[in-house]
Amino acid sequence: MKVPVALLVVLVLFVLAGRFSLVPGLDDVFGEETKDRSGPAVLKSIQDMNRYEGAAGNFQIVVDLEKDAKFLPDAIRGTRTLYVGAGTVSAYVDLNRLGDKSVTVNEDRTEATLRLPHARLGTPALNADRSYAVSKQRGLLDRLGDLFSDNPADERAVHRLAAQRIGEAAKESELNVRAEKNTTAMLQGLLRSLGFRQVTVTYG
Repeated sequence: MKVPVALLVVLVLFVLAGRFSLVPGLDDVFGEETKDRSGPAVLKSIQDMNRYEGAAGNFQIVVDLEKDAKFLPDAIRGTRTLYVGAGTVSAYVDLNRLGDKSVTVNEDRTEATLRLPHARLGTPALNADRSYAVSKQRGLLDRLGDLFSDNPADERAVHRLAAQRIGEAAKESELNVRAEKNTTAMLQGLLRSLGFRQVTVTYG
């Protein structure tokens, strides 16, 4: 039994020496190596963009999500995640919904009137580089369950909640108003460069 114990002690000393850089060159032996074996990206579909994104808002939300068991203490069963979610929401005008009567031009082509639908909000997109978990607390049973799970410490619920809260904040902001203002400026500049002296843009 002395030989395996001695080898174990030597191995531990080598690992500690490499961890704290006590011996030069050991990092190459015990260092971690990352290999990317991901396959190529596959194109699933192509969609034509028939909308003008007039504004985009950057949002940040702190999510405190807790799940408790009814008859068990948190130390045994329960999770609590503190998560900082950062994401972007765009506001756009759907130009694909324009009809024949949406654009009116006078006879001498000096005045144009455009009737556009109100700006709409896009789907919130979380920024993976700026979103992170501050703390994770899990009960004993939850930690044991992670050992037999294909997706331990699943954070999909907190991601969905962060995206939902960001979407709600975007609705309370003035993104739609800013998008319509910027869309109006873009169309007026474009049509005036084509010779129109008066350009009127309405929404509704």
